[in-house]
Amino acid sequence: MKTKTSFGCVTLALALGTFGCGSDDNPGAGPAGGAGGGSGANGGSSGSAGRGGSAGNGGSSGNGGSAGDGGSSGSGGAGGTNNPNNIHNPLANPQSGPPAGNPNGNCSISLPDDALPEDTSNPDHVVGTGTAASCTSQAFVSAVAQGGIITFDCGPDPVVIKLTETAKIFNDTGPLIVIDGGGKVVLSGDGKNRILYMNTCDEAQHWTTSHCQDQDHPRLSIQNLTFSDGNAKNEEEGGGAIFSRGGRIKIINSRFFNNVCADVGPDIGGAAVRVFSQSEGKPVYVVNSTFGGDPNGFGNVGSNGGGVSSIGVSWTIVNSLFSYNRAIGNGGNPSQSGTPGGGSGGAIYNDGNTMTLSLCGTLIEHNQVNTHGAAIFFVTNDHSGNIVINDSILRNNEGGSWYARPGISMHDDTRIEVNNSTLDP
Repeated sequence: MKTKTSFGCVTLALALGTFGCGSDDNPGAGPAGGAGGGSGANGGSSGSAGRGGSAGNGGSSGNGGSAGDGGSSGSGGAGGTNNPNNIHNPLANPQSGPPAGNPNGNCSISLPDDALPEDTSNPDHVVGTGTAASCTSQAFVSAVAQGGIITFDCGPDPVVIKLTETAKIFNDTGPLIVIDGGGKVVLSGDGKNRILYMNTCDEAQHWTTSHCQDQDHPRLSIQNLTFSDGNAKNEEEGGGAIFSRGGRIKIINSRFFNNVCADVGPDIGGAAVRVFSQSEGKPVYVVNSTFGGDPNGFGNVGSNGGGVSSIGVSWTIVNSLFSYNRAIGNGGNPSQSGTPGGGSGGAIYNDGNTMTLSLCGTLIEHNQVNTHGAAIFFVTNDHSGNIVINDSILRNNEGGSWYARPGISMHDDTRIEVNNSTLDP
């Protein structure tokens, strides 16, 4: 695999194979896509995500046992894979580029219906008319603005859609909004733009209730997609690939490569994904997804939360991979005197009050920080939040200080349950 520094059409093709590309700037630029590709060239059609598919290879993981005070529990995640609910993942075995999800994910816990892919067999809007050239930035942005169930018809080969502007969801176009790439679509910010924006409290996106911070819609499902080169450095709140406030969001079978947000700041983050204000405090589900996954320029980078970041939000992360992401701020939150602040949560940054971070079948490794939480930064200000880790591995995450458990920065009295998992420095 060749080193890459950008996921624009040309460099993505060099790194991961040959792609067709569509954009408003240069529709259909580049040769037709080959069998490789950053979005998983072998990944099915852009129609139904489905809830079928076959399970993984089975096998149990580790020897069990609950965690004691030392942090390590059991042998941690060895032995085959387990696919809760038999979710079909078209990006599980791409010919090039990191797969979506932890290849050895072995979550032993079934998922609720809320965490499963949505049926896209009858889409409301289809981006493209059968060719790579028809899958333009304008076509995607327009489809997102109209809402509903969105799929893609960009031809038989993988395609990169380079966005010339951020796609923005309007809050009155749901209640269910699904964006399903079928395993063949890369949405690229081209190093210039955030890719996707949803905010129930933004009047420009249409207020639909008097309680925008706790409403049940839109319900956004991201499925079978790759997000690359999103850039939110000029945005106040972070979220290089996706910013989501209000309603609900879930992410399934998706990949996040080389997304960025502001380099410094005490309370800004989510190089890939930033989330606020989920309805009724329900969790964000992340299933079979990858953040980074390869040292050659695939990692996501921001002040805090190299992978994901949130305030007051619970997360349930299943059979997913976080690696080679970086939190490059300096000075923490609140920022130490003489510093710009930030640098916490190499993979995950959670701040707030009552919230739960639940990991199952997830691998977090080779992430880096300057300040705290090389793997996870979890601060529950009123000490009411908790962490649950099952069938997962945290290892080889680097930098920072203030560790209550290996790789995890949290208050000493934060409740944490660790089962059949390994927590190593």
